Amino acid sequence: MAVRHLVMWTLKDKADAPRFKAELDSCAALVPGMLHFRAAIAEPGCEANVDVLLDSTFADAAALDAYQNHPHHQAVSKLLGTLRQTRHVLDYTTEG
Repeated sequence: MAVRHLVMWTLKDKADAPRFKAELDSCAALVPGMLHFRAAIAEPGCEANVDVLLDSTFADAAALDAYQNHPHHQAVSKLLGTLRQTRHVLDYTTEG
């Protein structure tokens, strides 16, 4: 079963959103089994409770684990931690 990995952040400063997204985008295609990877910034003027979203899908839990433990992901995660105010994660299994 595929694993959908959704992460949503609110930032300390909304002006950091493009940099935050660029860092996320650098994690695309890091590991085999990453089926889908899209980072997005909330549209200005639209109602939103978060500033940045990561929507990704992995072939299985092992692929998600490999992604989360990849050295580049770890470094990006540490950097993004300094820019965020809150972080929300939802992982769930899906048919694909």
